[in-house]
Amino acid sequence: MKFIKFLFSFIIAVALVVGLNEKWGQIPPLGKFLDPYHGFWANSHNKDIAFNENVTIRGLKDAVSVYYDSLLIPHVFAKNDADLYRAQGYVTATNRLWQMEFQTHAAAGRVSEIIGPDALSFDRYQRRNGLLYGAENGLKVMEEDSIIGPMLFAYTEGINSYIESLTYENLPLEYKLLDYKPEPWTNMKSALLLKYMANDLAGSDYDIENTELLKVLGKDRFDFLFPDRYSKMDPVIPSSKKWEFEPLPVSRPDSITFPLVFPEGEGQQPNPANGSNNWVVAGSKTSTGQPILANDPHLGLNLPSIWYVMHLNAPGVNTYGGTLPGAMGIIIGFNDSIAWGETNATRDVRDWYHIQFKDDDRTEYLYNNKWLKTQKVVQTFKIRGAEEFTDTIYYTHHGPIVYDKNFKAEDSKANFALRWTAHDPSNEQLTFHLLNRAKNYEDYKKALSYYDCPAQNFAFASVQGDIALWVNGKFPLRWEEQGKFIMDGSRADMDWKDFIPHQHNAFMKNPQQGFLSSANQIPVDSTYPYYHYDKGYEHYRNRRINSQLSTLENITVEDMKRLQTDNYSLFAFEILPTMLDSLDRNSLTDVQKQAFDVLSNWNFISDKDAVAPAYFEIWWDEVYKNLWDEFLNTEEKLRKPELPRTIEILKGFPNDPYIDNQNTNKKESITDLYTAGFIEAVDSVENWKSITGMELKWSNFKNTTVQHLARLPAFSTERVPIGGNKHIINATSGRHGASWRMIVSLENPVRAYGVYPGGQSGNPGSFYYNNMIDTWAKGEYYELDHNSNQQALKNIIFTQTLTPNEEEE
Repeated sequence: MKFIKFLFSFIIAVALVVGLNEKWGQIPPLGKFLDPYHGFWANSHNKDIAFNENVTIRGLKDAVSVYYDSLLIPHVFAKNDADLYRAQGYVTATNRLWQMEFQTHAAAGRVSEIIGPDALSFDRYQRRNGLLYGAENGLKVMEEDSIIGPMLFAYTEGINSYIESLTYENLPLEYKLLDYKPEPWTNMKSALLLKYMANDLAGSDYDIENTELLKVLGKDRFDFLFPDRYSKMDPVIPSSKKWEFEPLPVSRPDSITFPLVFPEGEGQQPNPANGSNNWVVAGSKTSTGQPILANDPHLGLNLPSIWYVMHLNAPGVNTYGGTLPGAMGIIIGFNDSIAWGETNATRDVRDWYHIQFKDDDRTEYLYNNKWLKTQKVVQTFKIRGAEEFTDTIYYTHHGPIVYDKNFKAEDSKANFALRWTAHDPSNEQLTFHLLNRAKNYEDYKKALSYYDCPAQNFAFASVQGDIALWVNGKFPLRWEEQGKFIMDGSRADMDWKDFIPHQHNAFMKNPQQGFLSSANQIPVDSTYPYYHYDKGYEHYRNRRINSQLSTLENITVEDMKRLQTDNYSLFAFEILPTMLDSLDRNSLTDVQKQAFDVLSNWNFISDKDAVAPAYFEIWWDEVYKNLWDEFLNTEEKLRKPELPRTIEILKGFPNDPYIDNQNTNKKESITDLYTAGFIEAVDSVENWKSITGMELKWSNFKNTTVQHLARLPAFSTERVPIGGNKHIINATSGRHGASWRMIVSLENPVRAYGVYPGGQSGNPGSFYYNNMIDTWAKGEYYELDHNSNQQALKNIIFTQTLTPNEEEE
């Protein structure tokens, strides 16, 4: 009997052990995960950090000192560049390994390996979109570069030194939760990370939508609803700029044809809220007589944070700022001589070509009255919990066939190839290597000459007193409207013939007005001799910034902090009075009158405690939706007109045929649309209050959330108490906002301040995972200590020494 009881207990124990150490669906192997010594408990840390004080790193030439300050920002002091980048790789991996690898898996189309079949469509699009193809082309250039090649290998070795030291106990938590292990880092992963950012910033286009709109609307109506430029435009490069060069010639074909077939679906377009602000102010307008630079890139609010802040020091370089985990050097930052920052230069650099295959074998395609050979690439996808999947991608001289009968296009004739500058060989790492070491304007200008994609507005200021801004990147030389619509891939006259020379890119240095700024608006006015186009330019943040900078004098760092966190809505100022004038207050209910009065007394400032922005947000969304409902109630893939044109129609074209709600039997007027939208807004807000039981204030209603990359709610931070919104300088909406605020005063010595919505650690169990979010939400900043004397650094809480492996000597 005892034996039977023992046997029964043993069988139960074995079943539990086996069961708890296997992954079931999306549940991790709980035995390992819940192990109190090595499982997720091992990832819980307080403010005391647990790094090893002395670490042996393969490949180091000399010892490297790493000083962690009270924000867990590492100050890395090396004796040569190779050691500096090797140490940067090691330190970054120590704090952000899972994030680094997960993002490169996403870029390479390998997420299915981690989470299973649900990610297969995403992965297929990533590879067809050409991120892996572009990374392969870029990597070849980087590895062959005499400067970047050796540095990239050193950076990779540093990351692998950390990976090789890992046991299950100290694996980042996400690996335990998702039950997989990191693989060795490669140079290719760093190339993929750069393409991941290129896709996030320049991976969208509306060529397909534009072509369908053209067929539905006709050319005149399309041009009216979707103009290339609007009134009140305030370009990045001031209109006073004179273009002192002879432009390259480009001619438009005599006739242009468009395809009659379209793909059924579309890929994962980057969020249109991605954007940024930057500006530079000359010493003539500052209290110190020296320039000030400010930059705040607007990206998805993620945890771990997009940026990892570092201070890098070696002979010839003392630089500080935001790094991208997985890429070398400082991306947005400053050194002892200059400061630089980027915003997205909204510019169309992706074109679609309709391809005609000779037959179903797809081995040849028509081009210039000849049949050219395609290149066939078979991609294999490993899928967790399922069999491998293979996808065949065909390449033309334009680029990969993204959509065909096997992917989002049921019609066998719907074959579309993508031409994209991100596919081309490029070496952006050299730009940042040089910027980190730049001493003056000429060094900055030289560094930008190596930068191709994604196109960025690079702001600059120096201790010599210079300020500048370049709209920088590799831009196709286009005839007017080339690439705005799908092009015929069989015609040679549809191809890109050349690129705009770098020296012809739009820029300005030391303008008479004393400042320069960019906020994703149109880059230049109509005098610029090259055709430029994008699907939609920002129209409000930039004008508010320039208005403020033009009136401010004796500008201080505090003035710049206030401007970066400015919550004034120029958009609401320009349209809300008209909307309110359309309402008859006497016909409203008591609740509607209260909302009317709140909006009537609003100062257009969307602070966190304001009430009016909640009503305005829904009201405008309802008006916009009902005005353009014809674009929603259709089988065609149609985009809606942008905000500037919408407001121009509402104010100046009361009889426009689109001023009607198609869901009713009557023909609405503008007043009808405004009234219906207002009633719906009030009802929605009252419903929200009833469901949530929360106080109505903008931060509660907007619910700004800093979300974990894997969308795990327990590792995210919700209802961040912050104001702002789209089209406001403080462009903080529900899931987007200033991902890194930086202000640099080019005094002697240079003074700098920064903050971002997250923390230095990628570990959700660490105090340093999200410890800066409250400071960021309050509009406060930390002083950035970039002292080149390591003994003079302040608030150091831990010192780590990285030493060479003596066995290698």
